[in-house]
Amino acid sequence: MKMGLPQVIIQFQTLAASAVQRSQRGIVALIIKDDTDTTFDTKVYTSVDEIDAADWTATNKDYIEKAFLGTPTKVIVERLATAATDYNAALIRLKNKKWNYLAIPGIASADVAAISTWIKTERDTNKKTFKAVLPNSVSDHEGIINFATDNIKVGDKTYIAAEYCARIAGILAGLPFTRSATYYALPEVESITESADPDADIDAGKLILVNDGAKIKIGRGVNSLTTFAPTKSSQFSKIKIIEAVDLVRDDIRDTFDGEYVGKVINNYDNKILFLAAVNAYFRSLAADDILDRNYDNKAEIDIDAQKIYLQSQGVDTSIMTDQEIKEYNTGSKVFAKASVKFVDAMEDLTFTVNM
Repeated sequence: MKMGLPQVIIQFQTLAASAVQRSQRGIVALIIKDDTDTTFDTKVYTSVDEIDAADWTATNKDYIEKAFLGTPTKVIVERLATAATDYNAALIRLKNKKWNYLAIPGIASADVAAISTWIKTERDTNKKTFKAVLPNSVSDHEGIINFATDNIKVGDKTYIAAEYCARIAGILAGLPFTRSATYYALPEVESITESADPDADIDAGKLILVNDGAKIKIGRGVNSLTTFAPTKSSQFSKIKIIEAVDLVRDDIRDTFDGEYVGKVINNYDNKILFLAAVNAYFRSLAADDILDRNYDNKAEIDIDAQKIYLQSQGVDTSIMTDQEIKEYNTGSKVFAKASVKFVDAMEDLTFTVNM
């Protein structure tokens, strides 16, 4: 069976047209320890009205409600017994589900590192697009949001950072590509322990709340990544950018899995058809200001990766042209790469008035 180009382009165009809408319909995953009702392990809520008070303690019900303040499309709650000594059972249940941000309200400091490691493994090794909001987690990774504000006063209750991570996860899951989390206001918050040096904290990869005198808001929408490299520039420290990267990665992978895997002969012509569809998708994203329309956003065959593969199969590539390498039979493997530039939100102003 040969896949025609128009059908796949339509698939990608549909995904591109809905990208902004889908970006504000993220899913929050919560892990909560609770023995109120032990007849279930998982609850899935699409609105705050669906939460049954008989299922949870008042404290845990409040955590779930806080996640919905940020308008995610869905909240998946994995319940563990209060006596559980780790979160492994819940993580196993979450591993093959679709979600964007994980929070574990009230997580103990000693357990934070294990969750951070799990998220890193899922992203780096298993290529999932999971992210987590964790309290005071110096993870140096784009998949971990290091929430670091304490004594968050809301009405007659004061929350520590670990308890308010669900609220932050809900905010991040509900934001569209048209804005970043920077200066996002939390109107319910009356006071916080303010950072002595907000700029230094943000540079250290901390997502903090700040008080501008009128409202409490997110200082800057950053994740915990602070070590940069050619493959991970400073842009990767911005939550908004990573959201766009993850959506594009999911769209391309899901379309490839659904329309190509097992259905299309892996020859050069079909590789080019697939890449042409991806490039049409990139053009649509650029038209919607998700990608930089002034940049040559382009997907192509990864010649270097293909050459290494062919050499591992005993093929002498030294006598081959680049085009011959591109067209050579690679079995079931497809080697592709893309160069794209994502568009950020306005956050920093330099304004000089000359007199």
